[in-house]
Amino acid sequence: MNALAHAWRTRRIDKRRFAGLCFVFVWFFVGGIAHFVATDTEASIVPPYIPWPVAAVLVSGVCELLGAIGIVMPSTRKAAGIGLMLLTLAVTPCHIYMLQHPELFPVPLWALWLRLPIQVLLLWLIHWSTCGGVKSDIRTRARP
Repeated sequence: MNALAHAWRTRRIDKRRFAGLCFVFVWFFVGGIAHFVATDTEASIVPPYIPWPVAAVLVSGVCELLGAIGIVMPSTRKAAGIGLMLLTLAVTPCHIYMLQHPELFPVPLWALWLRLPIQVLLLWLIHWSTCGGVKSDIRTRARP
C-alpha cells in the first residue's frame, strides 16, 4: 500500500478514485496470489474446452499481479487498467461454466449468479479508477 499512498501524495488523485484504486489493487493482487496458492482449485473452474487449464490459471495469475502493480504507477495505470478489464472479460467463460454446472462446485447457486453483476461493477470500477477521466496524472505548472 505504500506505493498507492505515494501515488496519492504525488499525483493528487481524489479520495474516491484512490479508494477505487485500492480496491482494484487488493482484488487483483490477492486474486493473483490465489492462482498460485490454490492452482488446482482455480483450474477446476476452467471450462473443459479451454486447453491447458493449469497453464491458463498460472498465466492469468501473473497477469493479475502485473495489472495490480501496474495500476499503482501513474505512468502505467491506464494500460494496466485496460489489461485488467480485458482479463476480467477473458475469465467470463469460467463464471458461465460454473453456472452451467453448479453441482461441480461447493458454491451456492445464488453466489454464482451474483458473480455476474459483480463482474460488471468490477469492470466499471476498473475503468473509472484507472481510465475514466484521469487527467490528474498530468501536472500543469505555471510558467514564469
